[in-house]
Parts: sequence; C-alpha cells; structure tokens
Amino acid sequence: MRAEPGRSVTSKVLALLDAFSPATPALTLSEMARRTGLPLPTVHRRAAELLAWGALERGDDGRYRIGLRLWEVGSLAPRGVGLRELALPVMEDLYEVTHENVQLAVRQDLELVFIERIAGRHAVPVLTRVGGRFALHATGVGLVLLAHAPAEVQEQVLAAPLERYTDMTITNPRRLRSCLAEVRRIGYAVSDRQVTMDALSVAAPIRVPEGVVAAISLVVAHDRADPVALAPLVQAAGRVVSRALSNSV
Repeated sequence: MRAEPGRSVTSKVLALLDAFSPATPALTLSEMARRTGLPLPTVHRRAAELLAWGALERGDDGRYRIGLRLWEVGSLAPRGVGLRELALPVMEDLYEVTHENVQLAVRQDLELVFIERIAGRHAVPVLTRVGGRFALHATGVGLVLLAHAPAEVQEQVLAAPLERYTDMTITNPRRLRSCLAEVRRIGYAVSDRQVTMDALSVAAPIRVPEGVVAAISLVVAHDRADPVALAPLVQAAGRVVSRALSNSV
C-alpha cells in the first residue's frame, strides 16, 4: 500500500471524519474527496476501513454517515461524562423551575463544546447541539468560560477577528475585555441577542478548587427575559454542580 506524500494515514482518516458536519451529515465518496482534497481511491480505501470498524455507516442511498461506534468511544471522554452525569439532575431541576433551554458547556482551546442540553418544548429555538462547537465571545456560557480562561487564551481570542452573529454581537476587543471583567465581578454572564435576535442567555460558572471547568446557562426569549431574576437560579445551579464535582474528585 503506497502512502500519498505529505499526509499520514491518520491525518487522512481524521480528514474524512472532519468532512462531516451538521450541514453535511451524509456524504458520497466523491463529496468526501472534494471536501478533503484526497484522491478518490484513497477515500474509497479509508472509508471502507472506517465502515468495517463502525466509525462510518452507509445508508440505502449509498451515502456515508458517522457511525455509532464513534459515539461509544466519545462517551468515554472523562471531562464530558463525569461532569454531564453530575450536572444533568441539576439541569433537570432548573428546567422544571423555568421550562426554558438549559445548556452545559466546557472550553476546548479557543472554542466551547456543548456537552448537554435540555430544550424547552415552548422555549425559544437555539442554534446549539450536544457535541457542537461555538465561539467563546458570543454566548453566555462562552463569556463565562472566556472570562475565567488563562490570560493567554483571552489574549488569543481578543486578538483574532470576532465573528458577528447579529448586530448585538460584541466584536470590539476593548468592549469584550470590559465585558469579561464584569462577568468576573458579578459572577455571571448575560448574552443579550448576541447569537440570535430573539434570545438572551444567562450563564454561571462551575468550579473546582483548580478553577472554572464548565458553565451552565438558561436561554430564554428576549422579550420575556429578566436577567436579574434568572441569574440567582443559574448561579445556584452552578454552585450545586460545583460542589458535586469537587466531592467526586
């Protein structure tokens, strides 16, 4: 088996998996080749291996999709699983009190990853999904995680272009720096229509002795939101999860 120059077998396999996204959950071999820049014969071989292992599944339409074997492996990630199991009862309680969207997220490098979410039946629609990534500067959970991130992480985010999702998104580094300081001062974050123009989120940190490891939030319709009233509920939920997480270590 001859390897194509410049890319390892592992990098090719990872590129194939990375070709899938929420917008493109099903792909043909040709589409995978176009999205990865790999030769079609290489895509065919690697996809066959991934299919045999269970990382990919092939539907009746001939398109490939992410397989359940990856979900099984991903569920072993300790940072997500232990936190999720401890936080979920608290998230359910928060949902029962508010009947609004409840979200749990951690930071991964310069982005956040949602590891659990409870969607309110009549709550405002949100763009997030479990396992999905998002920018740190726009969401409530992201602002909490960024406010408590190491200084070098904050500087990297502040130095990079800040994506604008709505007219309310903070894209000015100086204003964002001030916002992060306010989050640390008051103990929670409010993202007001920064992701969509109909939603507001209130988020609070989840801490262990070493520092903030996650954030929990409520996402509500902007026109019925009262951040001052919601903040104590979210902060209390964050403290409960913090205690449970600290006691489990």
